[in-house]
Amino acid sequence: MTQQTILVFGGGNALGAYHAGAYQQLQAHGIEPNWIIGASAGAMIGALIAGNAPEHRMARIQEFWAEAKTATPLMSGSDKLRQYYNGWHVAWAALFGRPTIFRHRWPGFWAALPGTPNDIALYDHAPLRATLLRLVDFDLLNRSGIRVTMNCVDIETGEEVVFDSTRDEIGPDHILASSAITPGFPPIEIGGRMLCDPGYVNNTPVDLAFAEPPDIETLCIVLELFCLQSPRPKSLDAVLERTQDILFASTTARSIAALRREYELRAQLAIKLPAIRLLHAVYQTPAHELSAKTLDFSPSSITDRWAAGAADLKAGLEMLESAPYQPGFNYLTTYARNRLHTDAGAGTILHPKS
Repeated sequence: MTQQTILVFGGGNALGAYHAGAYQQLQAHGIEPNWIIGASAGAMIGALIAGNAPEHRMARIQEFWAEAKTATPLMSGSDKLRQYYNGWHVAWAALFGRPTIFRHRWPGFWAALPGTPNDIALYDHAPLRATLLRLVDFDLLNRSGIRVTMNCVDIETGEEVVFDSTRDEIGPDHILASSAITPGFPPIEIGGRMLCDPGYVNNTPVDLAFAEPPDIETLCIVLELFCLQSPRPKSLDAVLERTQDILFASTTARSIAALRREYELRAQLAIKLPAIRLLHAVYQTPAHELSAKTLDFSPSSITDRWAAGAADLKAGLEMLESAPYQPGFNYLTTYARNRLHTDAGAGTILHPKS
């Protein structure tokens, strides 16, 4: 192999429809990965890709999201109308779960009441296991030739735990562990360790792609579901959303900054480097998204996120075609500050109760 393509998918539950649109654009351009690295929702789409033949991948991804989204009409209109619509779907998912992903558990929420048995999670994501077994061929995933890596966190030690198909037999429990965000879902025991979602520690694990510096030409496409930059928040819900975004996106920013410093130093030391391109695409939430956006499985939001992923990757691939190709670390991003809302109402999240 003289070159490799790495896809890094970040976590974000319902925001993961962005990944689906991005991969659809990649496949349309004939770009298939040699290595997929994913966390949480990123681990799910990685399994759907590596665990299916190329000609069936998009059909399986579409099936997953068709089942995940709520069977309600699409909505268009003002940001305020969309916020009511989004809020209703968040409440629906919180109250009734999603049949193919998660359901309520006992005692779950009720554990907060006096005299009720203790519990460690609000929901049970056993339905996701059944969905994965139906849509993913794990035998194929482990022998497809696509390297699959996913990360988790040991809930007892706080240590990041990485599973890799080059040394581990990946199964549905590994994906459940990577998507077990606490306190939403219970940790999963694998090899005697209780493992949970890595979102609070390393939600978009780009660092894993460069743990061993590539010695061949590399294209690394990083797809992130939370954006560090946003207009100033003007409501409590907007502040909650910004808190969540900063929490989940900060590690990615630090990892990429460290990589850029490392490769600048290598260049200064005249260390011979292959051409390494890192394309960073970030889902930038529109003004109508709420702080509980990761629970918004409304058809309009899923459709919008899918379209955003496709549009961002189309723009990214055009950047790759036009940018000069040279040895060393080349950082490109579809994110631009001038794409943020700049109108007077930007960042004003209208709470459905307001």
